[in-house]
Amino acid sequence: MSVETYDLIVFGGGKAGKTLAMDQAKAGRKVALIERGLIGGSCINVACIPSKTLIRSAQVHDLAVHADDYGSPDVVTLSMPAVARRTASVVQEMVDLNLAAFLASGLDLLIGWGRFVEPRVIEVQLDNGVRRLTAGEIYLNLGTQALVPDIPGLKDAEPMTHVEALRLDSLPSHLLVLGGGYIGLELGQAFRRLGSKVTIIEAGDQIARREDPDISAALQAALSAGGVSFALGSAIVEVSGRSGQAVSVRLADGKELEGSHLLVATGRRPMTRDIGLDIAGVDLDGLGFVKADDRLRTTADGIWALGEIAGTPMFTHASLDDFRVIKCGLAGGNYTRAGRVIPYCVFTDPELARIGLSEKEAKATGIDYRLAMLSMNAVPRARTLGERGGFMKALVGDDDRILGFAMLGAQAGEVMTAVQMAMAGGLPYTALRDAIIAHPTLAEGLGLLFATVPAKTR
Repeated sequence: MSVETYDLIVFGGGKAGKTLAMDQAKAGRKVALIERGLIGGSCINVACIPSKTLIRSAQVHDLAVHADDYGSPDVVTLSMPAVARRTASVVQEMVDLNLAAFLASGLDLLIGWGRFVEPRVIEVQLDNGVRRLTAGEIYLNLGTQALVPDIPGLKDAEPMTHVEALRLDSLPSHLLVLGGGYIGLELGQAFRRLGSKVTIIEAGDQIARREDPDISAALQAALSAGGVSFALGSAIVEVSGRSGQAVSVRLADGKELEGSHLLVATGRRPMTRDIGLDIAGVDLDGLGFVKADDRLRTTADGIWALGEIAGTPMFTHASLDDFRVIKCGLAGGNYTRAGRVIPYCVFTDPELARIGLSEKEAKATGIDYRLAMLSMNAVPRARTLGERGGFMKALVGDDDRILGFAMLGAQAGEVMTAVQMAMAGGLPYTALRDAIIAHPTLAEGLGLLFATVPAKTR
């Protein structure tokens, strides 16, 4: 079989990969993009975009149900098929936009999946045949998929992952969610608001375990107030039944939870199996992630890894920055992923947003800090919105720079970005404390927050 030669091959079309492929094709290089079928990547098809669309539908429904709190009592009914159609429509619009951008860039799009058959040759299985490709530069952007843990009876129960949950056109009567991380929390609250009974099962002693205990506790309290139930601190021993019909989860403490549907949200695994990376000379770590340095170079010459499979935090915006690392390297620059400060948001209600150090991390590394905290109830805009729950907290160093910020509250992600800009510019916390911020806005709370920073003790 003949081998086609390209300037570069991008294997996997996630955020970093598709951006790189289009950028280099527009620059006049011969580019092949290999994608198994999710045009635009997982974010658009099965993750960020459909989940946030569903969450918005749930939020609007919840507001309508509680409209009498705002002076507009009414009777509200839910059409789950309409919710599913709206989610699918938003996804399809994004897919169409991405496909048009691919074609306009001039890249060669191969819909299929591949594997290395020689150190620098990828064989791609297409619907209409097989092609073999090689290039001087190969970029791996393979992504991850939901991990279904090895629990007795779990796989036989045919549980949903986020992919299937986001495509439901009928409402579960009782959704059991395995995992109290960000995906489980977002989808659990969304389905509760749409009308399902929801129980979130977490083996650890707190939800959102990477967060400080006060944030975790406040978030759990907010979700509990909305009707979400929790089972914490007990491992799952066995699963029986069938998701979508009737399913039962037995816990180590003897409790047994029964539901109609089962959603697994217990982590993700890299899609690096059975594609010949050993043939290519690309080494993996013990969990199957690609070993890559700060310039995203793998152990094989001329092969780079981008996004989640390279150990980059599992956020679309982090993957996009991997593209910047590669782009800079191609231009002879020195930008790397070392020392990046990556923000993130959890789109529960209230939202959770964080950047920089948490208290837990600061204490673990012995970093001194001054703590500022502010209840969202003290922010006038939160009162007018009727969204008073949550708080802001900030860690400030001895040099008055902001070490970290977290917010649990309305539009937390938007407010956090203002803090991020101050941190990126190396500004002291007083720049936000003394800024003239428009009233009444949620960001106005930053001035109130930083006014509470304790004085230096030395």
